[in-house]
Amino acid sequence: MSEDRGLPRLTELAKTIGFEITEFSEGSCVVECTIREDHLNMGGVAHGGIHATLLDSAMGGTLVSTLAKEEWCATAQIDISYLNAVGTGTHLIATGEVIRRGRNLAHMEGRLTAEDGTLVATAKGIWAIWIVRSSPKRE
Repeated sequence: MSEDRGLPRLTELAKTIGFEITEFSEGSCVVECTIREDHLNMGGVAHGGIHATLLDSAMGGTLVSTLAKEEWCATAQIDISYLNAVGTGTHLIATGEVIRRGRNLAHMEGRLTAEDGTLVATAKGIWAIWIVRSSPKRE
């Protein structure tokens, strides 16, 4: 991990939803969120998009923590298994793991658990990795 990279910034979407990065170190990124009323779907449980975004953020953050200063990445594919529904007040914790990393692709896995240890969802995904090229100066 680049020493000057530091704690990653949350996107405006993640801030609006109420995400918090609670751990960021080499090979680890933990993203947490407490389910609010506005996170619920029409069935009265947390919308699956909250789960997906938490998992994507934790897995992507985990990969980012391993990148060299000149590298960057983006989600290319993600598959989520929704295992248990959760409601308002449930505190969710998302973690990621690098399963295999090559030069241009990384295979990632993620787990989303409730604070009481209940497994809420799992994910597998592929991230594209590239060298950040500086753009030409515009006059």
